Amino acid sequence: MEITVLAASGATGLQLTRQALDRGHTVVAIARTPGRIAVPDHPRLTRVAADVREPNSIAAALHDREVVVSGLGIAGRDKPGVLTAGARALSHGRVVWLGAYGTGPSASAAGPVTRGLLRLLGDQIADKVAADALVLAAGGTVFHAAILTDGPLSPDRRTVKLGDAPKRLLPACVSRATVAAALLDEAENPAYAGSIALPLER
Repeated sequence: MEITVLAASGATGLQLTRQALDRGHTVVAIARTPGRIAVPDHPRLTRVAADVREPNSIAAALHDREVVVSGLGIAGRDKPGVLTAGARALSHGRVVWLGAYGTGPSASAAGPVTRGLLRLLGDQIADKVAADALVLAAGGTVFHAAILTDGPLSPDRRTVKLGDAPKRLLPACVSRATVAAALLDEAENPAYAGSIALPLER
């Protein structure tokens, strides 16, 4: 199948792009600067330049894309609104979106320590919550990931619905590789459409 990866040059986007190719998919990799998509050229890989902050460019890049998996996050220089802009651009097809554990509906499950750390994001929290809501309203799936690491793909990975989230006192961690695998699983075989799911390593 064809999978479009949004924010393909970011750390999670690179994992999504590599793993999707490894699974045999055709990949349309979208980034502000396609040259930064650090994946070797491949006959099933197309790099596309587009920026969610430029509605016309991102709308053109996503036109007729049936399956979109987003690794979009917030870069240090980004102002609030980037995630919402990206979510607004995804008006059709199957969307699998990366959110943050401890924001919006998952705040109560994450525990006070995680919520306290997330407050450091300030105005970016509202952007994350609004973007998630747009994706969910359109029938997409939102994955609320814990603190991301550069560790390997977990052999014990699993995905649970938000209502089955384990209660934690301290913040949890999950590797980007594990998160990317969970998002791609959902793209291939939707199990949580219109809801929030959590990628876990144990």
